[in-house]
Amino acid sequence: MDLYEHQARELLHDNGVLVPRAEVVDTAEAARAAAERLGGRVVIKAQVKTGGRGKAGGVKLADDPAAAELTARRILGMDIKGHTVHRVMVAEPVEVAREMYLGFTLDRAAGRFLAIASAEGGMEIEEVAARRPEAVARIAVDPAEGVTEAKAAEIAVAGGLPRETTETIRRLWTVLTAHDALLVEVNPLVVTRSGAIVALDGKVTLDDNARFRQPSQPSWDAADDRARDPLETRAAAAGLGYVKLDGQVGVIGNGAGLVMSTLDVVAGCGARPADFLDIGGGASAQVMADGLGLVLDDPDVRSVLVNVFGGITACDAVADGIVRALDTVTLTKPLVVRLDGNNAARGRAILGQLAHPLVHQADTMDGAAARAAELAVSAASAAADTSAASSDTSAA
Repeated sequence: MDLYEHQARELLHDNGVLVPRAEVVDTAEAARAAAERLGGRVVIKAQVKTGGRGKAGGVKLADDPAAAELTARRILGMDIKGHTVHRVMVAEPVEVAREMYLGFTLDRAAGRFLAIASAEGGMEIEEVAARRPEAVARIAVDPAEGVTEAKAAEIAVAGGLPRETTETIRRLWTVLTAHDALLVEVNPLVVTRSGAIVALDGKVTLDDNARFRQPSQPSWDAADDRARDPLETRAAAAGLGYVKLDGQVGVIGNGAGLVMSTLDVVAGCGARPADFLDIGGGASAQVMADGLGLVLDDPDVRSVLVNVFGGITACDAVADGIVRALDTVTLTKPLVVRLDGNNAARGRAILGQLAHPLVHQADTMDGAAARAAELAVSAASAAADTSAASSDTSAA
């Protein structure tokens, strides 16, 4: 789970990392009142779970409470990379002498953690990493050893950070380990003109699988439904493992590995997946019906691919689920189904008896993906032609 900046700052502050005073508000009038309490001159920062806020105009300095109100009014409701700003953080400004970057992340491939440090932080850190990778140090951290004083000093030296940052490095490691985080990042970590080491921004991603070990952790979850895709919110309520993607082929499968493979095969056929939907290893007909109804309600979907290998989930149950879904949902998009494994022949027979003109069956995953991609591209092209014809008619 990704945290909002103000939530990440709470964890940093609670673990001894210095952060500027700040308040989170959801109206322009409240931003003005917060600015008055914080001394007048403040920074207004959009609270969205994405990067690039500064470049998008979501971070602005306001010289007085009146300017804070005006600035907050402009930022609230702004769209930043598909995320609508519902709240802003009003923070006291800091006199910055130097900006740096510091973070810890999980290196899954190596089975260890990775410290990432650079003497050049701020909005351009991605460009620095791309153009001059030598300016960004990556230091392996043994989970069993952790970040000792010696390791913190090694990270500071490798990243070109001042010696005074070693205690902050250790405290960030504490945030990572104590809260079961997968990522803890501060950009920028600054040296103020008075010599203090202060985190001006924070990004934290918590491990959802470790929540049972964090009973005292605030209920940050689940999210702010306003920041979540409506289909993902609906899927979560139904207990489905769903992630919205940016393509046109809806993908449903049983088992995360099979779904991931299906996404790759669809992409290899020249189309983009519209979602990741895993109905699980023991899915019932009702679960299949719920999942299909969800994917069909996505306006971006041009075709749907159901790829099931029957094990615990029998293929005839999947076919029953599809039939049940089509009893309540009007199918207006082509549906390609590939069934294999437990009761596959019976499942295919059920779909054959359905005899729906938009339901197609395929024997292999490659064949099903190719057919779904072809149908999606064809539907998208037809929609584009219709739109162009409408424009021409309007112009005439």
